[in-house]
Amino acid sequence: MNLRAVSRLLLTIFLLSGLSFGIATPKSYASLKRRVAVLPFEYGAVTAEVGTVDVGKGITTLLITKLVNDGTYSVVDRQMLDSILKEQNLSVSDRADPATACKIGKILSVDAIIVGTVTQFGMESHRTNVGGAASYGTGYIPYVGGLPGLGGLGVRKSKARVSIDARVIDINTTEILGACHGTGESKRGGFSAAACDFGSDDFATTVAGEATMQAVDGMGSQIIAMASKIPDNQSIAAANVTGKIADVTGNTVIVNIGKINGLAVGDHLQVDRVYKTVKDPESGKVLKELTNTVAVITLNDVDKDSATGTVTQGSGVKVGDTIKKVTTSVSAVVIAPTATTTATDTPKTGKTLSK
Repeated sequence: MNLRAVSRLLLTIFLLSGLSFGIATPKSYASLKRRVAVLPFEYGAVTAEVGTVDVGKGITTLLITKLVNDGTYSVVDRQMLDSILKEQNLSVSDRADPATACKIGKILSVDAIIVGTVTQFGMESHRTNVGGAASYGTGYIPYVGGLPGLGGLGVRKSKARVSIDARVIDINTTEILGACHGTGESKRGGFSAAACDFGSDDFATTVAGEATMQAVDGMGSQIIAMASKIPDNQSIAAANVTGKIADVTGNTVIVNIGKINGLAVGDHLQVDRVYKTVKDPESGKVLKELTNTVAVITLNDVDKDSATGTVTQGSGVKVGDTIKKVTTSVSAVVIAPTATTTATDTPKTGKTLSK
């Protein structure tokens, strides 16, 4: 085989390998991506310094931007988050509570929730006497002013300084998966509350922005680095989501689970029906229920605690049938004949479902 033929063969193998990896890599990467939500940071410790400026929300926005641009996580949109927070009527202090944060996380169908605190946001001033041996230490001064009680001729150097802390919380266990910290210090002085316009295009070039961006970048990098510690809670939750058929009208079905259970438009639910109940011969305790899958439903409308869908496979769906989310390919679901099954036509509860 001559050199030209060998070159063509190697090029063909390379191209085929590249196409193969090009198809597989995005799929495997997407399956590993975790979904997170970043709650507005609590900034009570610095309210005396920042006045009416919501530095907590500003820092949250910057952190979301960093995480989205990095691409390691799937991040909940801030407008959607604000809507949920408004609906739940939660105060800033309530959001910092792990149990409350996890409740919000389950409503948003995320794997983890990120909560944080702004611990420092102001100016650090350093003053040294001129012509004397004594040198005064560094003190934290909010925006303007000098160290109290220090007199005489001296030189003052001031820099903006920002410190933030964050915790990444497992929405199922409330376990703190990681604690991250970020600090930033400007190289220039002249820090002012009026300059803290987080939404401006040139914020990063301001004194406040320089220190804030350093803190957010440092903390954001730590959050990105711990992605492998976050469990795939949504897959776990999906595998455990079960409910009941609440209403059947033709091929349109209403079920008694919804957004709070992690359902979304386009999800598939399989409908199961008990065909045999195995009981303990002595105690009468139910040991096991054997079921057949009689249909598959595709959801086209999802509310808070109910959902509406259409029967796309199978037939004979009845009120009271059990449903669960399909976590594999729909084509793999085996539909059993409904003639051999039995079911209850009346739901067990009279709960009114929202619409």
